Amino acid sequence: MKIATFKLERWFAKYEFKAPYLLCSSDCESLSVQELLALEPGSEQEFQKLWLGYTESAGSPALRKEISKIYEKTWPNEILVHTGAEEAIFNFMNCALKAGDHLIVQYPCYQSLLEIAQSIGCEVTKWESYEEMGWELDPNFLLKNIKSNTRAIVINCPHNPTGYLMSRGKFEQIMDLAKGRDLLVFSDEVYRGLEYNERDRLPAACDVYENAVSLGVLSKAQGLAGLRVGWVATRNQTIYRAMEGFKDYLTICNSAPSEFLATIAMRHNFQIVERNLEIIRQNLALLEPFFQRWQHVFNWQKPKAGAIAFPSLKLKTDIEEFCVDLVEKQGVLLLPGNYYDYGNKNFRIGFGRKNMPQALEKLEEYLTERIKE
Repeated sequence: MKIATFKLERWFAKYEFKAPYLLCSSDCESLSVQELLALEPGSEQEFQKLWLGYTESAGSPALRKEISKIYEKTWPNEILVHTGAEEAIFNFMNCALKAGDHLIVQYPCYQSLLEIAQSIGCEVTKWESYEEMGWELDPNFLLKNIKSNTRAIVINCPHNPTGYLMSRGKFEQIMDLAKGRDLLVFSDEVYRGLEYNERDRLPAACDVYENAVSLGVLSKAQGLAGLRVGWVATRNQTIYRAMEGFKDYLTICNSAPSEFLATIAMRHNFQIVERNLEIIRQNLALLEPFFQRWQHVFNWQKPKAGAIAFPSLKLKTDIEEFCVDLVEKQGVLLLPGNYYDYGNKNFRIGFGRKNMPQALEKLEEYLTERIKE
């Protein structure tokens, strides 16, 4: 397989562990092992007795049971645990697609949602959304671009990087369209649960369509990226079995300590996610007036869900140049939109962490000095 460089990850490899102020993190505030174990009395002693042998390839029964509780019609034996979301995406693309297949991908997107398919030899159509249109998706575009060789539709909602959340009606249109043509739907739902208004939350795609595959991970809403635990949920047993088998050539199984801790996290999922939603709400209350003060410098649309947004720069400066200058002078890291292959003006900003106010203060200092120049 020949695959292009994962540009976003290379950007983070260069700056993430050097910059003191991360203002583009896609995850929420994390927990220490001590804090996580404290959620469940007796768990610390259990953890110390944990046997460090191989785990079940599909994921421990206890973890799959807890994950299945966030779904309505999808059961533990329809959950396949992976080492993070990235492995799950790679697994699905290699099992569900072949050279010559056509894929329609919501765009802009996390690079692997289209890059892996292209490396396999698939034809990829970008279902593009635009800032000036509020990042809304046009279902007519989807309808017009389905071909005889279309195999799957890839959606991501709540959306990375814009924070867009489609309506229930639009979601149902997509599902109905896929059902009517027997297409697979790969639904990236890693920010599901972080809707600012719970009534806006969409059903999991795997619960409403038997040929949908829902992607989940503990890295985003729960902020537990260090556990490296993700999963897919699907009622399509052909896809499930193929992915279960292909995983034998990837990680085979997950880390036993990670699965133990992940099981505790999923038992207390509501508590952890609500805590992170409160951090997001507090940070958005600072971002709104910040972008109002600097409206001559930025375009800003408040997202409806998640811990990230995708504003744009009004200055004539290229966005990567702006971001490099910012991190080098002030130690504040933003993610330029060209790392999503999306122009040279947008950038990703993250607001799921407790130290966002300090990072925002440093950004404001930088802007005050720069605008003076």
